[in-house]
Amino acid sequence: MHKQNHILTTSSQLGQILQASRKAKKWSQARLSSKLGLSQSRVSHLEMHPEELSFAQLMNWCAVLGLELSVGLRGSGTEQTSTDW
Repeated sequence: MHKQNHILTTSSQLGQILQASRKAKKWSQARLSSKLGLSQSRVSHLEMHPEELSFAQLMNWCAVLGLELSVGLRGSGTEQTSTDW
């Protein structure tokens, strides 16, 4: 499986990546919500408003979806793919 990294510069991009990752697993919001311990409506809201995620929620969300979070300096020359969602 090819590992693809995304560079995020806005919170809306985060929501799009979380939603796309859920859909790539063919999971409904209800299935994800049961794994996160949240309601389906809250998952829906947070996918649309990711700026409201706490750091702990984001880390849990990443763990459940098999994502990793990386922070680095802009233009550091690492192999990353910027995707327009």
